[in-house]
Amino acid sequence: MDAVWQALADQSRRTVLEILRDHPATSGELADALPIARPGVSRHLRVLREAGLVDVRQDAQRRIYSLRPEALVEVDEWLGEYRALWQNRLDALHTEIARGKKAQK
Repeated sequence: MDAVWQALADQSRRTVLEILRDHPATSGELADALPIARPGVSRHLRVLREAGLVDVRQDAQRRIYSLRPEALVEVDEWLGEYRALWQNRLDALHTEIARGKKAQK
């Protein structure tokens, strides 16, 4: 999971994942969407592949990248504990707000 967190730490890599969330893309399309040179995009794609976040397939002379959402399951499970914490606090806040509205009436 550390490799996934390290991959997610970079804004350019998160941008790549956001693009791939919507549709597969070539490295050229991804490079056009980022404010960095193509060699930099290639390095980011390698990090994402090694972390298991993207797949690549060859289509003639092009490489098509796609998101591997299953790689984010472990991150989602880890974050789930924090979501539960916040949900409990938000539920308590909602209860207090409702009590305050009743008291004003």
